[in-house]
Amino acid sequence: MSQSVSGASHLMHLRPSYLASFLHASIRTRNPFPVHTNQNPYRLAVLTKGVRERDRNQQRIIRQSPRQSLVTNARATSPDECFRNMAIELLPFLSAVFGWIYFLCWSGSFYPQPLLNFYRKTTAGTTVDFPLINCLGFLAYFVSNAAFYYSPLVRSQYAARNHGLTPTVAFNDITFAAHALLLSCITTSQYIPKLWGFAPAHGTRPSRFISGIAAGCVVGVIVIGFVVAAAPGDGDPRTSWCALDVVYAVSYVKLIITLIKYTPQVVTNYRNKSTKGWSIWQILLDFSGGLLSVSQQAIDSYMQRDWSGITGNPVKFALGNVSMVYDVVFMTQHYILYRGSDGKADERDSLLRGDDEEHQRLD
Repeated sequence: MSQSVSGASHLMHLRPSYLASFLHASIRTRNPFPVHTNQNPYRLAVLTKGVRERDRNQQRIIRQSPRQSLVTNARATSPDECFRNMAIELLPFLSAVFGWIYFLCWSGSFYPQPLLNFYRKTTAGTTVDFPLINCLGFLAYFVSNAAFYYSPLVRSQYAARNHGLTPTVAFNDITFAAHALLLSCITTSQYIPKLWGFAPAHGTRPSRFISGIAAGCVVGVIVIGFVVAAAPGDGDPRTSWCALDVVYAVSYVKLIITLIKYTPQVVTNYRNKSTKGWSIWQILLDFSGGLLSVSQQAIDSYMQRDWSGITGNPVKFALGNVSMVYDVVFMTQHYILYRGSDGKADERDSLLRGDDEEHQRLD
C-alpha cells in the first residue's frame, strides 16, 4: 500500500489486518488516512471487523465483510497529506487554547505596574495618562464585546453585513475586558498619593492631550447615536444606519485609545532617559497576548473560509498589532537604549502637558 493500488480491470483483496497495519496511525483520528480514486479523494476508516464508509463525500468502500474488504482503483496518498488533514482538525482546539492563554497573558499584564507602584510607594517615572485613558478604553471594549456576544439584534445585523457569519468575539474577550477595566481603575487610583500613602510625584494629573482625546471619543459616540436614532427603523442593516453602527463606534473608541495611549509613557521614558518606575513585565506579557490574539483570529477566519472575521471585527485585530509595535518600542528602551540607567534622579517629567505650575510646585 505504500505504492499505488490501481487497475482498471482487476481488483485487489486486502485483509483488514493488513489495512490495520497500514493505517494504524489513523485509527483514532476523525479523518483517517486518505486514499484517492481516479475521480475523487476518499478516506478509509479502520474498524475492528473491517472498513466502513463514514462519510459519502470523503470515503468509499466497494465491499465489506468481517474478514476482508475490497478496494479497487485506489492509491494511497502521501503521509504529508494525512498529517496536513490531521493538523487542520487541531485548529479549533488551538483557537480555544490561544484564546485562553492570551486572556491570561493580557490579564496578567495589568498586575506588574500597580504591584511595582505599591512596592516603591510612589508612581514616579510614570504618568496617570496611561491607566486613566485605559479606563475609558476598556469600558468601550467591554460594552462593544458584550453587544456582539449577547445582543440578538446586533448579531443579526452583523450577519447581514458579513455573509451570514457570526461575530468572532468569544466569552474570554468579555471577561478580559471586565478584568482589565477593574485593574485600570485600581492603578489610576494610585495616582492619588494620599489615598495610598504614596510619596508625591509628577504625572498625577491627566495631560490636555489625553483629556482632549477622551472628550472627543465620547462626543463622537453620542453623535453616531443621534444619527442612528434619526434613521428609519425598518431599513436594511446592510445599507442603512442601525444599532450595529453604534456598537462599531464604541469599539472604535478602544481602537483610537490603543493608538495613542502608550505615547505619553514612551515620551516620558525618552525625557527621563530611563524606564525606571515602568514595569517591563507588563510589556512582555502584553506582547505575548497580542501575538496569540492575532493568531486566534486568523485561525477562526481560516476555519470559516472567510476573512470577514477580521474585517468585520477590525478592533480586535488592530489591538494585537498596535500593542505589539509599542511593546517593541518599550523593550528597545528598556533593554537597549536605557539599559541599567536610573535617568533623572527624581524622574519628574510631566509629558505632553503645559503643567508648568505643577512643575514649579513640586520643585
